[in-house]
Amino acid sequence: MVEIALRKLEFYAYHGVHDHEQINGNNFVVDLLVKGHYPKAVEQDDLLGTVNYEKLYAIVAEEMAIPSQLLEHVAGRIVQRINTEHHHVAQIRVTIAKLNPPLSGPCQASEVTVSWQNEG
Repeated sequence: MVEIALRKLEFYAYHGVHDHEQINGNNFVVDLLVKGHYPKAVEQDDLLGTVNYEKLYAIVAEEMAIPSQLLEHVAGRIVQRINTEHHHVAQIRVTIAKLNPPLSGPCQASEVTVSWQNEG
């Protein structure tokens, strides 16, 4: 099993249930983990035998650019697109952190994680 991870991807986006979050935006950090069996990449040094992490980054960036109320929804869209566009993926985990969320007290970040695993 090969693990491909993109860590601490930084975005400024417009996610949240409050109007000011949708208008002013906030800083977000995304962690992505994709697992699968990629023997061509391991044995033959063949990019076509794995998941290109530039394409993974593009999926995350495109979905982060679409305003949503819930981080769960954004993470779910990311998982769904990766699963749809990369059929040979066995597991996906997306964590989205909203930095300094609008709470009544100090909080460095709120996080949501959505995971998917191929049951087949």
